[in-house]
Amino acid sequence: MTRREAIHILTERLIPLYETDEARSIARATVAHLAGISRSALVADPDAPFTPKDGGTAETVLEAAARRLEAGEPLQYLLGEAEFYGRRFRVGEGVLIPRPETEELVAWIAHDEKGPVRMLDIGTGSGCIAATLALEIPDAEVYAADISDRALEVAAGNALELGARVVFRRADALKELAEAFPEPFDVLVSNPPYVPESDRAGMHTNVRDHEPALALFVPDDDRIRFYRAIARAGQRMLRPGGRLYFEIYEHAAEEVIRMLDEERYTGTILRRDLFEKPRMICSKKSR
Repeated sequence: MTRREAIHILTERLIPLYETDEARSIARATVAHLAGISRSALVADPDAPFTPKDGGTAETVLEAAARRLEAGEPLQYLLGEAEFYGRRFRVGEGVLIPRPETEELVAWIAHDEKGPVRMLDIGTGSGCIAATLALEIPDAEVYAADISDRALEVAAGNALELGARVVFRRADALKELAEAFPEPFDVLVSNPPYVPESDRAGMHTNVRDHEPALALFVPDDDRIRFYRAIARAGQRMLRPGGRLYFEIYEHAAEEVIRMLDEERYTGTILRRDLFEKPRMICSKKSR
């Protein structure tokens, strides 16, 4: 079996789940990973034999990968990594996969926050926000929190591998956050759970059935619960003039802005992502 044939077989298996171009892209990434070669090497010599890097026959290894992907498992879990801000972060079951829109939030913070600021990433997941900010703002003192022991383990490993200085602690964003982090902060940043439960059924199976529900879903009748809890904790945790940065659910922007006003934050700025969806907010603690 050649690499080209392996890609074709896997693409045909995935077309029922994905659009043709996406199925082909996933197939190429998978075959390159299984062969232990770069995607550029795959493109350069597609008719070379498909030889799995970890042993086993081509047919057996390809079949095992196809079954995982057909079951809706995200490609990033099969690869064991995801790209974020030009770096590779290890991911796996129980850890939210980094999203491109979160890169936009990080770019905003990295541009606006300079010097020796103290920052806390709440709900760190893979650690992509915390580690990236630590690397992009060398003078920053970065902390990160998550309620999941699995996420904290993966995040700490990513920070270590990337050489990012981050202090990790287990904490619940909905309660006792200030007790877990008594240090005064200049910046709180969070991409918290925000998808209403009513949206669950309409989501793609690779997200709905495989990524951690704890990091995704909130009750329909309290969909900004994490934003409210973090904003209230921020009144204790932030220095005067300290900033909150949130990635938000696009349909809850006005609700979050009203809440921040009620919680005595000022100068709230709403930004849209590359697709013109309202997805990011920055607000300041009143002095």
